[in-house]
Amino acid sequence: MKTRRITALLLSLLMLAGFAGIKGAGEGERVKITYSYWGAADEADATTAAANRFNESQDRIEVEVLTFPWETYVSKLISLAAAGELPDTGIMMESAVIQWAQEGMLADVSGMYAEGESKPLDSLAFTYEGKPVAYSVANEILLMYYNKDMFDAAGTAYPSANPEEAWTWEEFVEVAKKLTLDVNGKTPNDEGFDKESIVQYGAMVENLTWQLEVWAISNGGGFFSPDGSEVWIGKPESIEAIQKVANLFLVDNVAPLSMGATDDGVSRSLITGTVAMTTNGAWNVGTCLGTAKDEGLNYGVAPLPFMKEKVTINTGGPNVVFSQTKHPEEAMEWLKWYAQEENAWGLIETGIWMPTLEKWYTDEAFTRKWVENPNFPPYEDYKAAVVDYAMNYARPTSWYYVNNTVDFNNLLGAELGEVWTGNKTAEQAITENLDALILAFEG
Repeated sequence: MKTRRITALLLSLLMLAGFAGIKGAGEGERVKITYSYWGAADEADATTAAANRFNESQDRIEVEVLTFPWETYVSKLISLAAAGELPDTGIMMESAVIQWAQEGMLADVSGMYAEGESKPLDSLAFTYEGKPVAYSVANEILLMYYNKDMFDAAGTAYPSANPEEAWTWEEFVEVAKKLTLDVNGKTPNDEGFDKESIVQYGAMVENLTWQLEVWAISNGGGFFSPDGSEVWIGKPESIEAIQKVANLFLVDNVAPLSMGATDDGVSRSLITGTVAMTTNGAWNVGTCLGTAKDEGLNYGVAPLPFMKEKVTINTGGPNVVFSQTKHPEEAMEWLKWYAQEENAWGLIETGIWMPTLEKWYTDEAFTRKWVENPNFPPYEDYKAAVVDYAMNYARPTSWYYVNNTVDFNNLLGAELGEVWTGNKTAEQAITENLDALILAFEG
């Protein structure tokens, strides 16, 4: 997911700005609100088309879409905030939400959904001081993908799609050894195995920094405490989890070297035919695996292996209501309508997005409408490994409740580079830089 740093200097402008607001509509007139969005021309056209449908569906509110380039999106919003001219509502980067909330720039959206109404999963709410300030417009979880043909060739059983039957980390490593082959067809369990001439790896765990958080949590630690008040990356459990990921390459000889620098893990592992199992986000079903499936890739889905606790993490771009608006109720009504899955069905149907509302996870009729299509793996597998997994085992990624995650993750990622190559242990890299990581967390 893309993120951009908001500098302290520019944010100070927000504290000095007067909140000019937007004039109210006259008697009998529509309330006019604005929604800011980034994206290419086709994305902007799609968003505008959705706004037009909303405008035509009722006669009380009129939405105007304001499109700004991705590269200048945050700086543009900061300038508008300083002038008291922020849009009423808009999309925001995940990592910026809590910072903007702390600056008083986001409205409380807890009134968006009524009691008893299907609302987004709890893990998709960005919270500040115990109140939601944004909901993700889409859901994305981490899971495991695997090449069925490689499992068949090794005579090895597929991982279960049922999260209750997820592999332990040790079981995962042992299966990965059976699926790792050198040029002579030997595995790491065979005498004479040549780790310098591996032609098929058993596994790859995506080590983009934000995705590593799931392993720290699974091992009883985390990047931060559950309430977001403390840094936990220095806990022994967190350090051990990071080292276990590194050891897949350094010790177990079942994974290729990965530096955690590019967000294309599925493409350079499973799809290239060089890796039997890989971990990554659910969006890959739509962004790359659909095409690979059409070209002959026989893949399956499963929950992540676990160290101590079965868990996955979720993320998804948030929509916010800016506190400068004079029309918070109308802004929330628009966002609630816009967040309906029918308005992004093309992205959901292909597998790029997952729905956010609870009914798609709890009502079989809705689940089947979502999952029973040829773009996805078999219904029972996808329902267990993705739908049920997201409903029952997902925790929000730390940027849902912690500030300054961009600086923290950037620093941590830079320091872990030497861990992946074996120049430092995870304990050395993290403890040597723990004070700096705490300062990054504190902003």
